Amino acid sequence: MTIDKSVLVPLDADQTFALLTEPERLRRWQTVSARVDLRAGGDYRWTVVPGANAGGTFVEVEPRKRLVYTFGWEGDEALSPGASTVTVTLEPAEGGTTVRLVHEGLTPEQDENHSHGWDHFLGRLVAAGQEGDAGLDPSLQREAEAWDQLSAAEAALAMCTHVLRGMGPGDGKAQTPCAKFDVDQLTGHLAGSLVALGGCAGVSVSPDDDAAYEVRISDLAQPVLEGWRRRGLDGTVQLAGGEMPAELASRILSMELLVHAWDYARATGQALPGNAGLSPYVLGLARDGLIQPALRNGDAFGEEVPASPAADPMARLVAYTGRQP
Repeated sequence: MTIDKSVLVPLDADQTFALLTEPERLRRWQTVSARVDLRAGGDYRWTVVPGANAGGTFVEVEPRKRLVYTFGWEGDEALSPGASTVTVTLEPAEGGTTVRLVHEGLTPEQDENHSHGWDHFLGRLVAAGQEGDAGLDPSLQREAEAWDQLSAAEAALAMCTHVLRGMGPGDGKAQTPCAKFDVDQLTGHLAGSLVALGGCAGVSVSPDDDAAYEVRISDLAQPVLEGWRRRGLDGTVQLAGGEMPAELASRILSMELLVHAWDYARATGQALPGNAGLSPYVLGLARDGLIQPALRNGDAFGEEVPASPAADPMARLVAYTGRQP
């Protein structure tokens, strides 16, 4: 079976090709995070939505004109990474660039599912061309029961980078709800946490302190989360000079990314998008052994702040960490 779809993107061919290939721009419409080796024979890995990771190899790369890559899903035996082929051609047109996408090598069931998926994402591609950013994908709106620890961390990354994308260099000295951190200091803290958590999964990363906030955190988090996907949650890891269950250490990923997304939003006057299912899930992780009483020392966490029964889930989460919601 073959999917064949076309849309008009209101950008020139250079800008459209960038939206299709560059991680920073892919995050604006198609992916939570992306690793891209853009050359014939290079591979890629995209977290398309939390819990759904796609990968394959680039076959042809012709800037401004054509992109061919193999495609499939991690954990899907019927359509594993590289099992199908996507061809994207770009043609200049009045009002922008026509993008034609042909997806070959699918079964009838896969064809139906992916046809709906491409309708959704091609629509978001057009929106990103029009607005610069298609916004958070609706897939983040799930009930608490629908999350697991690593997909929640991927969703928390999407929330965090969404806020970071709205920030600029002038925000660096803005005070965050954490009294000891301005935005620059909080970014250094979050980067350090990601480096340490990457080490738990056997991944060595280092931050690019000169990059924009969103690029810096996303470029660190992508390989860390990919490493945790490979490693899994069994056994123990070394963290902060001690040993702890890997399952417990992995909870820190979603806690750090989601709570600090709220910190960034408050510091810079942004509204953190609603996430009615994700916040209760992360709060459950925090209550279930992650925030120990000994950590409520005013450094790592403060004492829990009472939250109104009418408070939204995110407010209850940050109150539990000791912040004033």
